Amino acid sequence: MSKHIATKAIIMAAGNGNRLQPATLTTPKPLIEVNGEKMIETTVGALIQNGFKEIYVVIGYLKEQFSYLPEKYPQVKLTLLENPYFETCNNISSLYVAREHLGDCIITDGDLIIHNPEILNPYFDHSGYCSTWAEVSDEWMQTVDEDDFVLACSRTGGRNGWKLYSVSFWNQEDGQKLRQHLESLFARQKETDLYWDDVAMFKYQDEYRLKIRRISSDDLIEIDSFDELVAVDPTYKL
Repeated sequence: MSKHIATKAIIMAAGNGNRLQPATLTTPKPLIEVNGEKMIETTVGALIQNGFKEIYVVIGYLKEQFSYLPEKYPQVKLTLLENPYFETCNNISSLYVAREHLGDCIITDGDLIIHNPEILNPYFDHSGYCSTWAEVSDEWMQTVDEDDFVLACSRTGGRNGWKLYSVSFWNQEDGQKLRQHLESLFARQKETDLYWDDVAMFKYQDEYRLKIRRISSDDLIEIDSFDELVAVDPTYKL
């Protein structure tokens, strides 16, 4: 039996998506249509399918374009949270803005394309990230023990490890620790250039016991550059 259930979701959608220019010059990255569907809506739809009733979307760049979301999805409490720091700070600022909603939650990025909604199943045993096995990767890579608990993480990739995806689950205890650590790092120590994932993976790694959720590389797509966007949807080819 699973020990925890995520009852709410936080979607990070404040960034300006520079690496996807020119597609993001007039459109926020999460609202880019890929093969006819906006990226963030694949996530919202999958969350609703999995029974989530609260979704918090952190917005910043071209924030007014997200205003249609609450009306389009009346079956869920969808709240837009404005990040006033997005232009000068890394995404630690976005989770700081959403910190009061941490605990028994999913945190995900708004620029994913979810193919398999099951990866957002709200039942989980331990806090941690969705991950796929990779023989080689230049993305964040984790090594785990025989029970899938994370032993170490590399920001620069590696070989024969578990590639981290920006879909993670946090129980109530770990969520509250995240909140305290965010407040310490961002608000008091003014460490504004961090990824929020640095908090549990590197800054306070000894205070978290994370476990991967094994998924397939076919379950979702992360689009990190304009070339990757073109590869998935050739209509963007210049």
